[in-house]
Amino acid sequence: MGARDFRWPPPPGGAPERFAPRSRAEPGRPLRPLAAPTQLVDVAGVSLECLTAGTGDPVTVFAHGFAGGIADTRPYGSAVGGTKVFFQFRGHGRSAAPPGPWSYADLAGDLRGVADRFGARRALGVSLGAAALAQLLTRTPDRFDRVVFVIPAVLDEPRSTHAADRSRALLEAVNDGDQATASDLLAQDIPTSVRDSPAAWQYLRDRLDQLFRDGLAPSLVDLTDQPALPDRALLRAVTARALVIGCVGDRTHPARVAEALAAALPDAQLHIYPRPALLWSQRADLRQRVAGFLND
Repeated sequence: MGARDFRWPPPPGGAPERFAPRSRAEPGRPLRPLAAPTQLVDVAGVSLECLTAGTGDPVTVFAHGFAGGIADTRPYGSAVGGTKVFFQFRGHGRSAAPPGPWSYADLAGDLRGVADRFGARRALGVSLGAAALAQLLTRTPDRFDRVVFVIPAVLDEPRSTHAADRSRALLEAVNDGDQATASDLLAQDIPTSVRDSPAAWQYLRDRLDQLFRDGLAPSLVDLTDQPALPDRALLRAVTARALVIGCVGDRTHPARVAEALAAALPDAQLHIYPRPALLWSQRADLRQRVAGFLND
């Protein structure tokens, strides 16, 4: 059964509904970016799926989270000027999955390769992407001029058991074709106040479409128990201005990790939102905050 035929959760009223396009002023789920052509770019022998938008300088590269992709990071760049480069890490989307085991250094290599290919001097990383960005900066602390870390989950200590177990469970569900379990796990990222709404139902179907169409590489499991960095003290050499964004109430992305990251960086602004699910609950403010920092 394809994801488009799968009905979970049931739409309000218990029957399928037709979904009209949402206006940009309408609150609800994160805007689902329009489909756009992507390209495969060779980065150190690994083919990575990329999408570019905008023109001119500055050039900013956007790195997604575990089991995420280009569509998840596009909302962060919607008000950012210049050229925006979105890409899929190895093992996600149409990107290649070279033989494992993998480490955060491999993801940092993906990010660095894309940034070099397109001449990016600014970067934004979400969750897994934030960890890869931090790892990259320990090796080349002067690579970027400005960096944004959104809900970082791990630094130089392994992730919590809860976070690691959840990542493994989602990876297993996708590789086993278990859409119900994957839906249950993805629904945890949606505020309970809107979880049974048409917007949430459509969002889940979109996510299922992408995950069960493209799959997730089994080697991603290698990352679930690893720290991202050997020592956060290495971040003291970073020359970029940084914005670190965290939130309260997210067990997978504890606020203490964002606080520790901001403390380790020499020139960092820290903002902690009072509740999780930022693209649902804080979309407008988050969009303005990221754009204000990167466009300055």
